[in-house]
Amino acid sequence: MQHLVYVHGFLSAPGSHKAQLTQQWLARYHPQIQYHCPHLSPYPQQAQQQLKDLMADLEGQQVGLVGSSLGGFWSTWLIEHYSGMNAVLINPSVRPFEFVSELVGETLNNYYTDDTYQMQPEHAGQLREAYPSELVDKSRYWVLVQTGDETLDYRQAVERYDGCHVTIEQGGDHGFQDYDRHLPDIIDFLFR
Repeated sequence: MQHLVYVHGFLSAPGSHKAQLTQQWLARYHPQIQYHCPHLSPYPQQAQQQLKDLMADLEGQQVGLVGSSLGGFWSTWLIEHYSGMNAVLINPSVRPFEFVSELVGETLNNYYTDDTYQMQPEHAGQLREAYPSELVDKSRYWVLVQTGDETLDYRQAVERYDGCHVTIEQGGDHGFQDYDRHLPDIIDFLFR
């Protein structure tokens, strides 16, 4: 069985626009692919454990990852720790420990739920520990960035994923405009 795991971004949720588009598109065009989008904690150790639990549940199955923003960071971590998967990263966060350090002590609100969070100094350290220092098999990644991303500098992703399949689109934004037009190619890449 094939499984697509959508890994949402920081302060996001399964109700995000791209997660919903992905789920609806799969239901229409590829109903045989099982869709998963866990509601990940913003706290790194908890998010890691949630992803480990999901990978344990899907062991022995064919899995493809789509990671948006911080979900791109976590998808990279998954690719480097579990074999046999491909990942499509959408405007991925490259060094999230840097922006989390700036948010310590602030009350943060989830964009899609009523949940609030407070990041602590150790959370930046946990993200730094999860950072894969090198990418072992660059053929397993397709990175999609838009230069108009107002949240993350797309050039960091281009540099980090040098040697991977990278698509740079002019303009756009952090939400990645017209994401759904890429879904047929995303499925081909993930399950080729």
